[in-house]
Parts: sequence; C-alpha cells; structure tokens
Amino acid sequence: MNAMNFLKSLVFCFFLTTLTTFYSQENQKPNILFISVDDLKPSIGSFGDEFAVTPNIDELSKDATVFLNNQNQLAICAASRVSFLTGLRPDKTKVWDLKTKMRDVNPEVLTLPEHFKNNGYQTIGVGKIYDPRAVDGGRDRRSWSVPFVTQNQLTFSDGYSFPSGGFYQGKENRAVRAKLRQEAIDKGVNNLNKYESDRFKPPYENADVPDGAYMDGAIANRAVELLDQMDTTKPFFLAVGFLRPHLPFNAPTKYWNLYKEEEVQLAEFQTKSKNPVDIAYKGGWEINTYKAPGIEYIENDEGLLILPDDIQRKLIHGYYAATSYIDAQIGKVIAKLKEKGLDKNTIIVLWGDHGFHLGDHSMWTKHTNFEQSTRSPLLIKDPRIKKTVSVNSPTEFIDVFPTLCDLAELEIPEVLDGISLRSQIMGEQTTSKIFAVSQYPRHGNIMGYSFRTKRHRYTVWVKNKKSTEPIYIEDIFAEELYDYDNDPLETDNIINYPEQQRIKTTFQTLAARFFNTQIVNEPEPVNNKVTKQYIKAAPNNKWANERSKVISRYVAAEMQMNKNQAKFLQETLYDKYARNNELTSSKGLSNDEIEAIYKETFSMISQQLLSKFTKKQFERISELEREKMNELRK
Repeated sequence: MNAMNFLKSLVFCFFLTTLTTFYSQENQKPNILFISVDDLKPSIGSFGDEFAVTPNIDELSKDATVFLNNQNQLAICAASRVSFLTGLRPDKTKVWDLKTKMRDVNPEVLTLPEHFKNNGYQTIGVGKIYDPRAVDGGRDRRSWSVPFVTQNQLTFSDGYSFPSGGFYQGKENRAVRAKLRQEAIDKGVNNLNKYESDRFKPPYENADVPDGAYMDGAIANRAVELLDQMDTTKPFFLAVGFLRPHLPFNAPTKYWNLYKEEEVQLAEFQTKSKNPVDIAYKGGWEINTYKAPGIEYIENDEGLLILPDDIQRKLIHGYYAATSYIDAQIGKVIAKLKEKGLDKNTIIVLWGDHGFHLGDHSMWTKHTNFEQSTRSPLLIKDPRIKKTVSVNSPTEFIDVFPTLCDLAELEIPEVLDGISLRSQIMGEQTTSKIFAVSQYPRHGNIMGYSFRTKRHRYTVWVKNKKSTEPIYIEDIFAEELYDYDNDPLETDNIINYPEQQRIKTTFQTLAARFFNTQIVNEPEPVNNKVTKQYIKAAPNNKWANERSKVISRYVAAEMQMNKNQAKFLQETLYDKYARNNELTSSKGLSNDEIEAIYKETFSMISQQLLSKFTKKQFERISELEREKMNELRK
C-alpha cells in the first residue's frame, strides 16, 4: 500500500470511528451526570450572587435551566437526600433526622439511580450522594451497578495522606490533632477521632496545598478517571457528590485569595423578626462542634448565637472560598466530559442538598424553615435544548426524579410526589405549582410545614401530627407569614396583621388542601365479627365509566387529591354507578325496590371509601359528588 492509499485508509477509519461513536451517542438514551454539593446555598454568580466567584457553574448555566426558587424538603443532610433520591416527601420516607436508615422504615422504596439501573443504565457513584447515616455501608447497594466509591477508596495528591479527621491538611492543624491522638492512645481511649475533634476541630482552614490534597479534589480526580474508563456502549448515570462547602470551610489558599476579607459583607439582619415564633429559630447547634482557640459560641437570652464580627467575617470568607474550590472541581469533571465527547448526549444536574445560614437572624448552618435554609440551587442542562431559561416559579427537589425520567423517556413511577419539569427545560418559565413545601421538626413533637410561593412564605407549626394524618385547627401550634416583595430579609412576621387576613386565609386553605392530599390511612385491625362488603362491578359499563370519570375528576380537583387517591375514587365510583345500573335498569322495579338497592350500594361503597379516606374527607366527597350529579342532571 503506497503512502497516499494508507493516508486515505487512515482518514476513512477515523471518519468511520467518529461516525459510529456519534451515531451510537445520538441514538441511545441520554447519559446523566448528577452532581451534588453539600450545604451549597445559591452563592453562585448565575443564581444572582455578585460576590461569588464561580466561573464553571456560571458557564454551565448557559443553555441550561436555572431554577431560582427551588426549595428542599427538609433542611438536614440525610432527610433531604433521601427525599430527593426517592421523589417522596419526608413524611412518606419517614426519615426526618440523621440516624434513621432509609430501608429500615421503607424496605422496598424505589430510588432514582435504582430506577435508572432497572432500565438499562450503568449507575456509578463517588463522594457523598446519600448521607452515609441513612443507608447501608454500600451507600444503598441496590442503587448502584458497581460498588459505590467511598472516601476510603480515594487517592490524594503526591505527598499527602488521608486528611486528618477527614478534613485537615494544614501542617499546624495536623500537628495539633496528632498530638491529641497520641494523648488519646496513651489514655486507652477507644474513639480516637472523637477525642481529637472534641478538643480541636477548627471551623475553617486556609492551607497552601494542591486541590487533590483535600477530599473534594480527590473526588473530582476519581470522577475524571471514571469518565475516562466509562463503557459508552450503554447509557450511564454518574453521581458525583462533593463535601464542601459543608463545615469546616477548608480550601486551598488560592481560593481564599479570590476574595478580600475586608469586602466580606455580614448579614444585614441579625435578630428575630417582629412577632417571632420562637421555635422557628435555632442557636449554635452544629457550628458549636467546631472548636479552635479564640472561638467561643455564646447564646443570648433569646437563644441566638452571638459571634464577634471578625469571626463572622472569617466564616463567611471561608464559605465562599470553599464554594469556589468546589466550582473548580466541577469544572474539571465537565472538562473531561467534553474531552471525551460525552457532553453532546449527557444531561447534567447540579444541586445543593439545602441552603445555609451565614449569620442572618444570628443563625448558622441549616435546620430551619427560613429562606436561607430551604432555598437550594438546582440547575439542569439538557444538551438537546439550546437556550437559557430562568424559572422563578416554585419548584422542589422531589420534582427531579420525574423530570429525569421524562427527559430519558423512562416510565415515571406513580408513587412519586413531584412533577416533571420537562416543560420548563423546554423553555416555559412558570410551573403548575402554586407553592413548594419544606418542613422541619422541633422539640420532637412539633413539625413546621412551610409553603413558599413566588412571593410569600407561610409556615404552620403542628403539634403531635404529621402531614400523613388528619390535621385540625386544634393541632396548630403557631403560624408565620413573610412577604418577600416587601421584606426579603424576613424581619416581620405579618400573620396577624388585619390587612393580611385575606392572604392568611388563602394560605390556610392551601395548606388544608395540601394536608388532605397527604393523608395515608394505616390498615385497620381485622375484626372477626364484622366482614366488610366490597363491590367489584363488571368492567364494561360505558355509562358508569364515563360518569365516574367526570365526577371523580371534579372531586379530586376540589380536594387536591394525589394520583393514588384520585384513581381509587374513580374505581370506587365506577363500582357504585355500575352496580346500581346493572341491578335497576330495565328491571321493572318499584321505586321502593330501587331505593333499597341504592341504600345497599351506598352502605357498601361507604365502607370502601372509609378504608382510604377519613370521615371528614368522606363527607366532603359525598357533598361534592351530589353537587356534580345535580349539575349533570340539569
């Protein structure tokens, strides 16, 4: 073969390889790159924070859908992540804390990566996706096609070992902890890390080390390796979970140097609002576990944490430095995706598991129903959509599961609580949601449910009840109402102002309807003396089918029922109408005989409905059914 023919053959082979790769990627289901960032609030340039230095996320936001009013379901790591990854609200996952194992309380719950795995995807994870305290040692083994890559399997930059306590690489900090560790060994202490951390665990570290010395740099490097080794003959779901800017705010010096500490702005409003609901606030919990010389965590008479301005400024500086550090790690992963040519068929999801207080209301970290705790960044980039969309309507993390199913053309499980946001990714700027719902528990027996609309936040604190139980007026402990158009810093709880009574009543109605949709009746105990009669009518009565559809849709809409409730109602009403029709139509029966059949059917149907609905709900169903029947007879 001469040189010219060899060159032609080489060009043809390259073209064929490129065409085959392109054809394969264009005709298979889209890949998913799923990026989680721990404790990330919307401190991002493309989310409106002009102080933040986040060039990689800002670039990712171009030709993406940025959800600017996105709310998490419960502002604590484990509960938020379980809710997100199952598409269920916390009262259904039954995970409200940092210790409950997801599958201990919901053994057969379906997760987002598990659903994609069941539909032919390779599901691969590295870093923090689930909170380890909420799943098994394999980070929920059922979710992943291959063993999840945990922190103990990471490698660090040359010359650096595993960070001290999982966090620290600065020489001075490592030396202090090493001394404490030896002290613990000499005393025969079992839990060495706890001994060290109880005595020395700084809330930030500025160390002149390479990115890969810390955990997140190692996570990014491993994600790059996974992309390099990826089997591209079938679609992948790659989950990459970063740990910062969760405390401690540790980042290499070059990221601290992106900000001038004298330019760091402290929170403008650092007290409780007017007319406060005291249980809505928190003191020093979580941040006060980070200990270093010169830092004291003192709470005032109102239970708020009071920190000196210089400490506040250093903490905020550290948070932003850690955020910029994570932005750089995300940039490395995206760069590898592009280098491999995988960006053309990969949907990218970026999210923070909840917001973060940086001194507003004198609060730090999360664990509240206020805006800084519940508002969480969400960004979805579908390479098939070439436009930038900003969505200010309320959205929720539970919407991501059905959205990704919709975009990947997978079946959307009926049990999910969220809605698909595909229309927003296609360009619509508003959603069908009137509000997003967050919640947070207090004192063990009080749960605050927070309803965030485009303008307001209404929070109702409920005693001894969850949303899956019937809630009545006597169960209400307290209420809050904030107007973000007039009061973006939540300085005034306006719930009891006379001029706000109309909006208060509106929110109370919306909340009541929401709670009605969430009720789950526990199975009733078997009573051997009473056998309930359930109707199952013939399935081919067209009149009954049409009538049950019309009436059930009306009732379900008025009562804000969920999909399962609406389906059960339609099936039950069909049985009712079909039985009455079959037993009375063209039978030559007297009015008394017809009335007797109707009463018998009503008795049986009532039992069916009461097996799924409360007595008050049943009464409301009956009232709305009569209302719609009368309308249809006119």
